[in-house]
Amino acid sequence: MTEENTRDFPGLSVEAAEELARERGWAGVRLLEPGAMITMEYREGRLNLVVRDGVVERGWEG
Repeated sequence: MTEENTRDFPGLSVEAAEELARERGWAGVRLLEPGAMITMEYREGRLNLVVRDGVVERGWEG
């Protein structure tokens, strides 16, 4: 997966983003609050989504 594969997620609801992730073959989705402390281990096929008030603000692989 590439950044190109994550650019369609900002602005989507959590439900729509999770559905799109499944359709695109992401192995897993990690939902994060803005500013959340996270581990930096990289996991191929995992989509990270920053979510505020039920709407995706940002997404990246790992």
